[in-house]
Amino acid sequence: MKKAGKKHPGDKGCDAQKRPKTLQDPGEEAPTPRRRFLNRLWLLLASLGLLEVAVMLTAYFKPRKPKADAPDAATMLTTGNVADFKPGSVTAYPQGRFYLVRLADGGFMALSRQCTHLGCTVPWDEDTGQFACPCHASVFDMTGSVVKSPAPRPLDCFPVAIENNVIRVDTGRRIRRNQFRDDQVTYAKSDAT
Repeated sequence: MKKAGKKHPGDKGCDAQKRPKTLQDPGEEAPTPRRRFLNRLWLLLASLGLLEVAVMLTAYFKPRKPKADAPDAATMLTTGNVADFKPGSVTAYPQGRFYLVRLADGGFMALSRQCTHLGCTVPWDEDTGQFACPCHASVFDMTGSVVKSPAPRPLDCFPVAIENNVIRVDTGRRIRRNQFRDDQVTYAKSDAT
């Protein structure tokens, strides 16, 4: 039997049940300063990693500014005067990686030295009057058109400008073409047909 006035540990009104409330369960230990420091360090490193990924994705998907229409002075290569080149001649410019071709009708073309098959350097063969790729035997005529495959398309060309009978080639703008067209040839004012 219970004695009146005396409180037992099982009673609801017992002081033993009235403990100060803490944020942790009685079985958990308070985090040590070292553990708290490491948790914050991991959180900081994870945040920095997420920030870096966000910056990379933004840079990847950000639209690029279009290049200016005016050619850069560094990409414009002066090759010489119109009179310096005989009709039907091909002159190599290794520094610009192109051939300056003067066709029999007096027009000029600047053809890339790279084969359109696998990118090998294509030499000009004066005897046959053709560009012959040494890697896989593709052959191109004087206008860069494919004579013998496996090259899938003609040699790329560069824009040619003739001002005051001085020939300039814009090596910064490679033109990928599928066939030879007359508008790809540039004529001097006096040679225009």
